[in-house]
Amino acid sequence: MRIAVINGPNLNLLGQREPSIYGVTTLAALETQVRESAATLGVTIEWIQSNHEGELVDLVQGLASRCEGAIVNLGAYTHTSLAIRDAFLAAPIPFIEVHLSNLYRREAARHHSLTADLAIGMISGLGARGYLLALDALAGVLRDG
Repeated sequence: MRIAVINGPNLNLLGQREPSIYGVTTLAALETQVRESAATLGVTIEWIQSNHEGELVDLVQGLASRCEGAIVNLGAYTHTSLAIRDAFLAAPIPFIEVHLSNLYRREAARHHSLTADLAIGMISGLGARGYLLALDALAGVLRDG
């Protein structure tokens, strides 16, 4: 089973950017944790990070041909990108939306996700642990239906 983990803008700065909100775990450390957990589940991970909306659109459009599912943290594009939403509609793939911070404890502009209604689930506010929970849940859903 192959699962993509898509990380949007500014997630490359994890560990440095606003650690009081996003924590001190770097994106590289998070990737290592996810890959280790995936190995125990028999899952192969495709790890992606991009700050560019068009690149993320291209990646989402091609996901279904490479992966059975995805874990998605679109960063600020969660709240702004109809283009990425449309890519998920055009090339549907089961995904879980993850956010390190609790969106509802943040400014009002972050309270709405343009992709949450397309996701099979959402995890918000549990920091890096949210990725591991999403991986376990998505692998289970993909295996069990």
